[in-house]
Amino acid sequence: MDYGSGNLRSAERAVERAGADVEVTSDHRAAVEADGLVVPGVGAFAACMEGLLQAGGDKIIDERLAAERPVLGICVGMQVLFGEGVEHGVRADGCGRWPGTVERLQADVLPHMGWNTVRAPEDSVLFDGLDADARFYFVHSFAVREWKLDPADSIAPSKVTYADHGEPFVAAVENGALMATQFHPEKSGEAGARLLRNWLGAL
Repeated sequence: MDYGSGNLRSAERAVERAGADVEVTSDHRAAVEADGLVVPGVGAFAACMEGLLQAGGDKIIDERLAAERPVLGICVGMQVLFGEGVEHGVRADGCGRWPGTVERLQADVLPHMGWNTVRAPEDSVLFDGLDADARFYFVHSFAVREWKLDPADSIAPSKVTYADHGEPFVAAVENGALMATQFHPEKSGEAGARLLRNWLGAL
């Protein structure tokens, strides 16, 4: 989905290499009816959320999830799915698909930039077939530090993956048709390619 934020071309190429026929679009109907929708995002939470709202992206995501059509958020495209973001004293509402606050990591070195391992649930779809020492590429200073979704409020049982940089943070979520990664699978080499193939295989 093109809403004015995100590494669209690198995401497009990565999903194509994973075996999909990809269209970059801001058209509402095309985005709603696609087999799968990737929502990338880079930059500040508030700016990405503003662009998403202006493009009607929040409504597109809601319509897709109501029809159980898969959505994959990447980096800030994951963050905007949460309730709110707080960056540099600026608080902005997110899409609210998941409760929680995107906030600054408590780490000695920021941004968290480079390769890192993750701790994925054994029954993960996204990380199926990937070793525990598989590394993914992160570039961020803000993250969700605590998963708060009550299972009773969930559209499907949540599978939450964590990573560590100064402290634990949410690195990926699988929640029915809605999935997301804080890292960039399109920049994560073969591990990222395998994750994208896993996502496409679940469509």
